[in-house]
Amino acid sequence: MFEVSVEETFAAAHQLRNYHGKCENLHGHNYKVRVTIRGRELDETGLVVDFVELKRVLRAVIDKLDHTYLNEVPPFDILNPSAENVAKYFHDEICSGLRAGSRKSEVDVAEIKIWETDTSTATYRP
Repeated sequence: MFEVSVEETFAAAHQLRNYHGKCENLHGHNYKVRVTIRGRELDETGLVVDFVELKRVLRAVIDKLDHTYLNEVPPFDILNPSAENVAKYFHDEICSGLRAGSRKSEVDVAEIKIWETDTSTATYRP
């Protein structure tokens, strides 16, 4: 099994619903996201996935969230914008973006890791 990862950052504000503590108040984070892709085989160039394509797909997802109030951005207008839910959202969006690409080899999103702070992360693995 081969794996490749890319990382990117974005800034957004949110507040947690049904939470009793400081995080129920409006606050922001400088998030970092790492996407890890895995595949059993390499394409004819010797790649699991082209970093350029993966970064393009990741950037498209980030562009929807960067400098927003997450609680107003679907699906977080209904779904609580916890780090865990943000990680799952990235998984679903990255999968969709990769399926729409021109790759010939089969790949999966192995892991999404979201940093809300330098010391606090949430991970989603399908």
